[in-house]
Amino acid sequence: MDNDLLKSRMRDLNDKPIRQAPIIYWMNRDQRLDDNYALITAYEFAEKLHQRVEVIFVVSPSFGPLHCDFDARIYEFMGRGLKYMTERAKMLNVNLTIKQGDPITTVIDYMRQVEAGLLICDFSPLKQMRLWREQIAGLVDVKMLEVDAHNVIPAFTTSDKQEWGAYTIRPKIQRLLPQYLTDFPTIPALGEGTITIDADILEWFNKLTGVHDPIVAMREFIDERLTDYQFRNNPNLDATSRLSAYLHFGQLSSQRLALEVSHSGHPHQEFLEEMIVRRELAENYCLYNPDYDSPRGFPDWAKKTLQKHGSDRREYLYSSEDFEYAKTHDEVWNAAQMQLLKTGYMHGYMRMYWAKKILEWTPDVDTAFHIALYLNDKYQLDGRDPNGYTGIAWALGGVHDRPWGERAIFGMIRYMNMAGLKRKFGVDEYIDKWRNENSLF
Repeated sequence: MDNDLLKSRMRDLNDKPIRQAPIIYWMNRDQRLDDNYALITAYEFAEKLHQRVEVIFVVSPSFGPLHCDFDARIYEFMGRGLKYMTERAKMLNVNLTIKQGDPITTVIDYMRQVEAGLLICDFSPLKQMRLWREQIAGLVDVKMLEVDAHNVIPAFTTSDKQEWGAYTIRPKIQRLLPQYLTDFPTIPALGEGTITIDADILEWFNKLTGVHDPIVAMREFIDERLTDYQFRNNPNLDATSRLSAYLHFGQLSSQRLALEVSHSGHPHQEFLEEMIVRRELAENYCLYNPDYDSPRGFPDWAKKTLQKHGSDRREYLYSSEDFEYAKTHDEVWNAAQMQLLKTGYMHGYMRMYWAKKILEWTPDVDTAFHIALYLNDKYQLDGRDPNGYTGIAWALGGVHDRPWGERAIFGMIRYMNMAGLKRKFGVDEYIDKWRNENSLF
Protein backbone atom coordinates (compact mmCIF):
# COMPACT_ATOMS: atom_id res chain seq x y z
CA MET A 1 0.00 0.00 0.00
CA ASP A 2 1.08 3.61 -0.62
CA ASN A 3 2.60 4.61 2.74
CA ASP A 4 1.83 8.29 2.15
CA LEU A 5 -1.86 7.51 1.68
CA LEU A 6 -1.89 5.38 4.80
CA LYS A 7 -0.17 8.14 6.76
CA SER A 8 -2.74 10.66 5.51
CA ARG A 9 -5.43 8.63 7.30
CA MET A 10 -3.79 8.92 10.72
CA ARG A 11 -3.17 11.67 13.25
CA ASP A 12 -1.06 11.75 16.40
CA LEU A 13 -3.12 12.20 19.57
CA ASN A 14 -0.12 12.61 21.88
CA ASP A 15 3.65 12.95 21.77
CA LYS A 16 4.48 9.73 23.62
CA PRO A 17 6.98 7.17 22.23
CA ILE A 18 6.27 3.91 20.37
CA ARG A 19 7.68 0.99 22.36
CA GLN A 20 8.82 -2.45 21.27
CA ALA A 21 5.67 -4.17 22.54
CA PRO A 22 2.24 -5.42 21.33
CA ILE A 23 0.20 -3.13 19.07
CA ILE A 24 -3.32 -2.44 20.37
CA TYR A 25 -6.21 -1.49 18.12
CA TRP A 26 -9.09 -0.10 20.18
CA MET A 27 -12.01 -0.63 17.84
CA ASN A 28 -14.97 1.63 18.46
CA ARG A 29 -16.67 3.26 15.50
CA ASP A 30 -15.61 0.86 12.77
CA GLN A 31 -16.87 -2.50 13.94
CA ARG A 32 -15.30 -4.76 11.30
CA LEU A 33 -12.07 -6.58 10.59
CA ASP A 34 -12.30 -6.55 6.79
CA ASP A 35 -11.49 -3.40 4.82
CA ASN A 36 -10.44 -1.53 7.96
CA TYR A 37 -7.53 0.91 7.66
CA ALA A 38 -7.14 1.15 11.43
CA LEU A 39 -6.48 -2.59 11.61
CA ILE A 40 -4.29 -2.39 8.49
CA THR A 41 -2.26 0.33 10.18
CA ALA A 42 -1.89 -1.82 13.30
CA TYR A 43 -0.54 -4.71 11.20
CA GLU A 44 1.85 -2.40 9.35
CA PHE A 45 3.40 -1.35 12.66
CA ALA A 46 3.33 -4.91 13.96
CA GLU A 47 5.32 -6.19 10.98
CA LYS A 48 7.92 -3.44 11.35
CA LEU A 49 8.29 -3.99 15.09
CA HIS A 50 7.87 -7.79 14.96
CA GLN A 51 4.99 -7.61 17.41
CA ARG A 52 1.51 -9.07 17.64
CA VAL A 53 -1.74 -7.14 17.18
CA GLU A 54 -4.48 -7.16 19.80
CA VAL A 55 -7.96 -5.83 18.98
CA ILE A 56 -10.19 -4.70 21.83
CA PHE A 57 -13.81 -3.61 21.55
CA VAL A 58 -15.54 -2.11 24.59
CA VAL A 59 -19.32 -2.04 24.98
CA SER A 60 -19.90 1.11 27.00
CA PRO A 61 -22.50 1.02 29.82
CA SER A 62 -24.10 4.02 28.07
CA PHE A 63 -24.62 1.81 25.04
CA GLY A 64 -25.07 -1.69 26.33
CA PRO A 65 -27.74 -4.40 26.24
CA LEU A 66 -29.26 -3.26 29.54
CA HIS A 67 -29.35 0.46 28.74
CA CYS A 68 -32.90 1.66 28.06
CA ASP A 69 -32.48 5.09 26.44
CA PHE A 70 -32.40 3.55 22.97
CA ASP A 71 -34.66 1.15 21.16
CA ALA A 72 -33.73 -2.53 21.66
CA ARG A 73 -33.39 -3.03 17.90
CA ILE A 74 -30.31 -0.81 17.94
CA TYR A 75 -28.54 -3.14 20.39
CA GLU A 76 -29.66 -6.18 18.43
CA PHE A 77 -28.31 -4.71 15.20
CA MET A 78 -24.95 -3.91 16.78
CA GLY A 79 -24.85 -7.26 18.58
CA ARG A 80 -25.44 -9.28 15.42
CA GLY A 81 -22.66 -7.31 13.75
CA LEU A 82 -20.30 -8.08 16.64
CA LYS A 83 -21.19 -11.77 16.43
CA TYR A 84 -20.35 -11.73 12.72
CA MET A 85 -17.07 -9.97 13.49
CA THR A 86 -16.23 -12.65 16.05
CA GLU A 87 -16.69 -15.31 13.38
CA ARG A 88 -14.43 -13.34 11.02
CA ALA A 89 -11.79 -13.03 13.78
CA LYS A 90 -11.65 -16.81 14.03
CA MET A 91 -11.25 -17.14 10.26
CA LEU A 92 -8.56 -14.43 10.06
CA ASN A 93 -6.66 -15.52 13.20
CA VAL A 94 -7.16 -12.11 14.79
CA ASN A 95 -6.68 -11.64 18.54
CA LEU A 96 -10.01 -10.13 19.62
CA THR A 97 -11.22 -9.13 23.07
CA ILE A 98 -14.75 -7.83 23.69
CA LYS A 99 -15.46 -6.34 27.10
CA GLN A 100 -18.17 -4.29 28.75
CA GLY A 101 -17.21 -1.30 30.86
CA ASP A 102 -16.15 2.31 30.88
CA PRO A 103 -14.08 2.74 27.70
CA ILE A 104 -11.41 4.89 29.34
CA THR A 105 -10.60 2.64 32.30
CA THR A 106 -11.16 -0.58 30.33
CA VAL A 107 -8.79 0.36 27.50
CA ILE A 108 -6.10 1.66 29.87
CA ASP A 109 -6.33 -1.42 32.11
CA TYR A 110 -6.09 -3.67 29.05
CA MET A 111 -3.02 -1.83 27.76
CA ARG A 112 -1.30 -2.27 31.11
CA GLN A 113 -2.26 -5.93 31.14
CA VAL A 114 -0.62 -6.64 27.76
CA GLU A 115 2.15 -4.05 28.24
CA ALA A 116 1.24 -2.28 24.99
CA GLY A 117 3.71 -0.39 22.82
CA LEU A 118 1.27 1.57 20.62
CA LEU A 119 -2.45 2.35 20.70
CA ILE A 120 -4.44 2.86 17.50
CA CYS A 121 -8.07 3.97 17.55
CA ASP A 122 -10.90 4.91 15.20
CA PHE A 123 -11.63 8.44 14.06
CA SER A 124 -14.98 10.04 14.84
CA PRO A 125 -15.99 13.72 14.71
CA LEU A 126 -18.55 13.27 17.51
CA LYS A 127 -18.04 14.72 20.98
CA GLN A 128 -18.31 11.62 23.14
CA MET A 129 -15.77 9.63 21.15
CA ARG A 130 -13.48 12.66 20.95
CA LEU A 131 -13.60 13.02 24.72
CA TRP A 132 -12.75 9.36 25.25
CA ARG A 133 -9.81 9.60 22.85
CA GLU A 134 -8.45 12.79 24.38
CA GLN A 135 -8.63 11.43 27.93
CA ILE A 136 -6.99 8.12 27.04
CA ALA A 137 -4.28 9.88 25.00
CA GLY A 138 -3.36 11.90 28.06
CA LEU A 139 -3.28 8.92 30.41
CA VAL A 140 -1.35 6.28 28.45
CA ASP A 141 2.46 6.30 28.33
CA VAL A 142 2.80 5.27 24.66
CA LYS A 143 1.95 6.80 21.30
CA MET A 144 -1.76 6.98 20.40
CA LEU A 145 -2.89 7.36 16.78
CA GLU A 146 -6.35 7.84 15.35
CA VAL A 147 -7.11 6.45 11.89
CA ASP A 148 -10.02 7.48 9.68
CA ALA A 149 -11.27 4.16 8.34
CA HIS A 150 -14.85 5.42 8.13
CA ASN A 151 -14.67 7.77 5.15
CA VAL A 152 -13.47 7.15 1.62
CA ILE A 153 -11.27 10.24 2.01
CA PRO A 154 -10.14 11.07 5.56
CA ALA A 155 -12.27 13.92 6.87
CA PHE A 156 -9.27 15.93 8.07
CA THR A 157 -7.56 15.44 4.69
CA THR A 158 -10.52 16.55 2.55
CA SER A 159 -10.73 19.95 4.23
CA ASP A 160 -9.30 21.84 7.20
CA LYS A 161 -12.42 23.95 7.75
CA GLN A 162 -16.21 23.77 7.79
CA GLU A 163 -17.55 23.68 4.25
CA TRP A 164 -20.59 25.75 3.27
CA GLY A 165 -22.25 23.04 1.25
CA ALA A 166 -21.92 20.24 -1.26
CA TYR A 167 -20.85 22.74 -3.91
CA THR A 168 -17.71 23.68 -1.92
CA ILE A 169 -16.67 20.21 -0.74
CA ARG A 170 -17.45 18.37 -4.00
CA PRO A 171 -14.43 19.70 -5.96
CA LYS A 172 -12.11 18.79 -3.08
CA ILE A 173 -13.49 15.27 -2.96
CA GLN A 174 -13.38 14.86 -6.74
CA ARG A 175 -9.74 15.96 -6.79
CA LEU A 176 -8.72 13.41 -4.13
CA LEU A 177 -11.04 10.54 -5.00
CA PRO A 178 -8.82 8.82 -7.61
CA GLN A 179 -6.06 8.50 -5.00
CA TYR A 180 -8.30 7.05 -2.30
CA LEU A 181 -10.94 5.01 -4.11
CA THR A 182 -8.65 2.00 -4.55
CA ASP A 183 -8.77 -1.57 -3.34
CA PHE A 184 -7.58 -2.61 0.12
CA PRO A 185 -4.35 -4.44 0.93
CA THR A 186 -4.73 -7.87 2.50
CA ILE A 187 -4.03 -8.37 6.18
CA PRO A 188 -1.38 -11.02 6.88
CA ALA A 189 -2.18 -13.74 9.39
CA LEU A 190 0.23 -13.42 12.32
CA GLY A 191 0.03 -16.59 14.37
CA GLU A 192 -3.12 -18.08 15.87
CA GLY A 193 -5.84 -15.71 16.99
CA THR A 194 -7.51 -15.91 20.38
CA ILE A 195 -11.04 -14.72 21.17
CA THR A 196 -11.88 -13.44 24.66
CA ILE A 197 -15.41 -12.20 25.40
CA ASP A 198 -16.85 -11.12 28.75
CA ALA A 199 -19.48 -13.46 30.16
CA ASP A 200 -22.24 -10.84 30.09
CA ILE A 201 -21.48 -10.07 26.43
CA LEU A 202 -21.58 -13.79 25.59
CA GLU A 203 -24.93 -14.07 27.34
CA TRP A 204 -26.17 -11.16 25.23
CA PHE A 205 -24.87 -12.78 22.04
CA ASN A 206 -26.61 -16.05 22.89
CA LYS A 207 -29.94 -14.24 23.13
CA LEU A 208 -29.59 -12.82 19.63
CA THR A 209 -30.93 -14.91 16.78
CA GLY A 210 -28.33 -15.26 14.09
CA VAL A 211 -25.84 -12.78 12.66
CA HIS A 212 -26.01 -10.45 9.70
CA ASP A 213 -23.41 -10.37 6.97
CA PRO A 214 -22.89 -6.80 5.68
CA ILE A 215 -21.41 -8.04 2.42
CA VAL A 216 -24.59 -10.01 1.69
CA ALA A 217 -26.65 -6.87 2.39
CA MET A 218 -24.41 -4.85 0.07
CA ARG A 219 -24.68 -7.38 -2.75
CA GLU A 220 -28.45 -7.52 -2.36
CA PHE A 221 -28.66 -3.76 -2.86
CA ILE A 222 -26.33 -3.73 -5.86
CA ASP A 223 -27.99 -6.70 -7.56
CA GLU A 224 -31.63 -5.88 -6.80
CA ARG A 225 -32.10 -2.14 -6.15
CA LEU A 226 -29.22 -0.05 -7.47
CA THR A 227 -30.82 0.21 -10.91
CA ASP A 228 -33.89 1.80 -9.27
CA TYR A 229 -31.90 4.27 -7.13
CA GLN A 230 -33.05 7.14 -9.34
CA PHE A 231 -36.50 6.65 -7.77
CA ARG A 232 -35.14 6.80 -4.19
CA ASN A 233 -37.26 9.84 -3.22
CA ASN A 234 -40.48 7.86 -3.58
CA PRO A 235 -41.17 6.31 -0.15
CA ASN A 236 -43.54 3.76 -1.70
CA LEU A 237 -40.73 2.19 -3.73
CA ASP A 238 -37.96 0.02 -2.34
CA ALA A 239 -35.25 1.97 -4.15
CA THR A 240 -32.89 3.03 -1.35
CA SER A 241 -29.80 1.12 -0.25
CA ARG A 242 -31.00 0.39 3.31
CA LEU A 243 -27.30 0.22 4.21
CA SER A 244 -27.08 3.30 6.43
CA ALA A 245 -27.08 1.31 9.68
CA TYR A 246 -24.31 -0.97 8.41
CA LEU A 247 -22.28 2.13 7.55
CA HIS A 248 -23.12 3.84 10.83
CA PHE A 249 -21.79 0.96 12.93
CA GLY A 250 -18.83 0.54 10.59
CA GLN A 251 -19.90 -3.03 9.84
CA LEU A 252 -19.52 -2.17 6.16
CA SER A 253 -16.74 -0.02 4.71
CA SER A 254 -17.97 2.98 2.73
CA GLN A 255 -14.93 2.56 0.49
CA ARG A 256 -15.78 -1.09 -0.20
CA LEU A 257 -19.36 -0.11 -1.00
CA ALA A 258 -18.20 2.67 -3.35
CA LEU A 259 -15.81 0.30 -5.11
CA GLU A 260 -18.38 -2.43 -5.60
CA VAL A 261 -21.02 0.02 -6.84
CA SER A 262 -18.50 1.60 -9.24
CA HIS A 263 -17.63 -1.82 -10.69
CA SER A 264 -21.22 -3.04 -10.86
CA GLY A 265 -21.94 -1.95 -14.42
CA HIS A 266 -25.10 -0.18 -13.21
CA PRO A 267 -25.63 3.61 -13.30
CA HIS A 268 -24.15 4.80 -10.03
CA GLN A 269 -23.23 8.50 -10.04
CA GLU A 270 -26.34 9.54 -8.09
CA PHE A 271 -25.61 6.96 -5.43
CA LEU A 272 -21.93 7.93 -5.12
CA GLU A 273 -22.95 11.59 -4.81
CA GLU A 274 -25.12 10.73 -1.81
CA MET A 275 -22.81 8.13 -0.32
CA ILE A 276 -19.54 10.04 -0.64
CA VAL A 277 -20.13 13.77 -1.15
CA ARG A 278 -23.21 14.22 1.06
CA ARG A 279 -22.12 11.75 3.71
CA GLU A 280 -18.62 13.19 4.00
CA LEU A 281 -20.07 16.70 4.05
CA ALA A 282 -21.89 15.65 7.22
CA GLU A 283 -18.61 14.38 8.69
CA ASN A 284 -17.05 17.75 7.88
CA TYR A 285 -19.88 19.63 9.62
CA CYS A 286 -19.54 17.64 12.83
CA LEU A 287 -15.73 17.76 12.74
CA TYR A 288 -15.43 21.53 12.44
CA ASN A 289 -18.61 22.84 14.09
CA PRO A 290 -18.57 22.26 17.87
CA ASP A 291 -22.29 23.07 18.01
CA TYR A 292 -23.36 20.44 15.48
CA ASP A 293 -25.91 19.08 17.99
CA SER A 294 -27.55 22.43 18.71
CA PRO A 295 -29.22 25.36 16.89
CA ARG A 296 -26.12 27.33 17.89
CA GLY A 297 -24.44 25.63 14.96
CA PHE A 298 -26.82 27.11 12.38
CA PRO A 299 -25.51 29.74 9.93
CA ASP A 300 -26.06 33.34 10.99
CA TRP A 301 -28.77 34.03 8.39
CA ALA A 302 -30.79 31.08 9.71
CA LYS A 303 -30.41 32.11 13.35
CA LYS A 304 -31.61 35.61 12.50
CA THR A 305 -34.63 34.53 10.47
CA LEU A 306 -35.71 31.96 13.08
CA GLN A 307 -35.34 34.51 15.86
CA LYS A 308 -37.40 37.01 13.87
CA HIS A 309 -40.23 34.48 13.55
CA GLY A 310 -39.80 32.87 16.95
CA SER A 311 -43.02 34.37 18.30
CA ASP A 312 -45.15 33.53 15.25
CA ARG A 313 -48.41 31.79 16.07
CA ARG A 314 -48.41 28.01 15.72
CA GLU A 315 -51.70 26.47 14.62
CA TYR A 316 -50.79 23.22 16.36
CA LEU A 317 -48.56 22.55 19.37
CA TYR A 318 -47.57 19.04 20.37
CA SER A 319 -45.58 17.59 23.24
CA SER A 320 -42.60 15.29 22.89
CA GLU A 321 -44.86 12.39 23.83
CA ASP A 322 -47.40 13.34 21.14
CA PHE A 323 -44.66 13.21 18.53
CA GLU A 324 -43.15 10.00 19.86
CA TYR A 325 -46.45 8.13 19.79
CA ALA A 326 -47.59 9.57 16.44
CA LYS A 327 -50.51 11.57 17.83
CA THR A 328 -50.61 14.58 15.52
CA HIS A 329 -53.38 15.74 13.17
CA ASP A 330 -51.21 14.94 10.12
CA GLU A 331 -51.76 11.39 8.89
CA VAL A 332 -48.68 11.29 6.70
CA TRP A 333 -46.46 12.57 9.53
CA ASN A 334 -47.94 9.94 11.82
CA ALA A 335 -47.30 7.30 9.17
CA ALA A 336 -43.63 8.31 8.96
CA GLN A 337 -43.29 8.12 12.74
CA MET A 338 -45.00 4.72 12.75
CA GLN A 339 -42.57 3.49 10.11
CA LEU A 340 -39.76 4.54 12.45
CA LEU A 341 -41.34 2.92 15.51
CA LYS A 342 -42.11 -0.34 13.73
CA THR A 343 -38.88 -0.77 11.77
CA GLY A 344 -36.13 1.47 13.20
CA TYR A 345 -36.01 3.14 9.78
CA MET A 346 -37.69 6.11 8.17
CA HIS A 347 -37.43 6.85 4.46
CA GLY A 348 -34.96 9.68 3.85
CA TYR A 349 -37.40 11.93 2.01
CA MET A 350 -39.93 11.56 4.81
CA ARG A 351 -37.27 12.36 7.41
CA MET A 352 -36.98 15.84 5.92
CA TYR A 353 -40.73 16.46 6.09
CA TRP A 354 -40.87 14.84 9.55
CA ALA A 355 -38.24 17.19 11.01
CA LYS A 356 -39.64 20.35 9.43
CA LYS A 357 -43.10 19.69 10.82
CA ILE A 358 -41.66 19.31 14.31
CA LEU A 359 -40.39 22.88 13.92
CA GLU A 360 -43.83 24.01 12.77
CA TRP A 361 -45.64 22.35 15.72
CA THR A 362 -43.38 23.31 18.65
CA PRO A 363 -42.94 26.65 20.44
CA ASP A 364 -39.39 27.35 19.24
CA VAL A 365 -36.47 25.92 17.33
CA ASP A 366 -34.61 24.78 20.46
CA THR A 367 -37.56 22.61 21.47
CA ALA A 368 -37.91 21.28 17.93
CA PHE A 369 -34.23 20.38 17.68
CA HIS A 370 -34.30 18.59 21.04
CA ILE A 371 -37.36 16.52 20.12
CA ALA A 372 -36.14 15.65 16.63
CA LEU A 373 -32.74 14.60 17.94
CA TYR A 374 -34.26 12.58 20.79
CA LEU A 375 -36.56 10.62 18.46
CA ASN A 376 -33.88 10.17 15.80
CA ASP A 377 -31.29 8.84 18.26
CA LYS A 378 -33.70 6.68 20.23
CA TYR A 379 -35.29 4.83 17.32
CA GLN A 380 -33.20 5.15 14.14
CA LEU A 381 -30.80 2.27 13.60
CA ASP A 382 -28.44 4.87 12.12
CA GLY A 383 -29.02 7.42 14.89
CA ARG A 384 -26.25 9.17 16.84
CA ASP A 385 -24.49 9.75 13.54
CA PRO A 386 -23.11 12.82 11.69
CA ASN A 387 -25.75 12.24 9.00
CA GLY A 388 -28.51 12.54 11.59
CA TYR A 389 -27.15 15.66 13.27
CA THR A 390 -26.52 17.32 9.92
CA GLY A 391 -29.88 16.28 8.47
CA ILE A 392 -31.74 17.81 11.39
CA ALA A 393 -29.61 20.96 11.18
CA TRP A 394 -30.42 21.17 7.46
CA ALA A 395 -34.16 20.74 8.01
CA LEU A 396 -34.49 23.13 10.95
CA GLY A 397 -31.63 25.56 10.46
CA GLY A 398 -30.62 25.79 6.80
CA VAL A 399 -27.21 24.14 7.26
CA HIS A 400 -25.73 23.45 3.79
CA ASP A 401 -28.76 25.20 2.28
CA ARG A 402 -29.60 28.76 1.22
CA PRO A 403 -32.27 31.30 2.20
CA TRP A 404 -35.67 30.78 0.56
CA GLY A 405 -38.81 32.91 0.35
CA GLU A 406 -39.84 34.24 3.75
CA ARG A 407 -42.89 32.80 5.50
CA ALA A 408 -44.34 32.43 8.99
CA ILE A 409 -42.47 30.32 11.58
CA PHE A 410 -39.80 29.14 9.10
CA GLY A 411 -38.64 32.58 8.02
CA MET A 412 -36.31 31.88 5.12
CA ILE A 413 -35.73 28.20 6.01
CA ARG A 414 -36.80 25.85 3.20
CA TYR A 415 -40.44 24.79 3.65
CA MET A 416 -42.16 21.49 2.93
CA ASN A 417 -45.89 20.79 2.94
CA MET A 418 -48.42 18.12 2.09
CA ALA A 419 -48.99 19.50 -1.41
CA GLY A 420 -45.31 18.99 -2.18
CA LEU A 421 -45.48 15.39 -0.98
CA LYS A 422 -48.51 14.70 -3.18
CA ARG A 423 -46.62 15.93 -6.23
CA LYS A 424 -43.77 13.50 -5.45
CA PHE A 425 -45.59 10.27 -4.64
CA GLY A 426 -48.86 8.66 -3.59
CA VAL A 427 -49.21 9.76 0.03
CA ASP A 428 -52.41 7.75 0.56
CA GLU A 429 -50.56 4.55 -0.26
CA TYR A 430 -47.84 5.49 2.23
CA ILE A 431 -50.40 6.33 4.92
CA ASP A 432 -52.27 3.07 4.35
CA LYS A 433 -49.08 1.09 4.74
CA TRP A 434 -47.97 2.66 8.00
CA ARG A 435 -51.13 4.03 9.61
CA ASN A 436 -51.60 3.25 13.28
CA GLU A 437 -54.21 0.53 12.82
CA ASN A 438 -52.65 -1.86 15.30
CA SER A 439 -51.25 0.44 17.93
CA LEU A 440 -47.89 -0.42 19.39
CA PHE A 441 -48.81 1.19 22.69
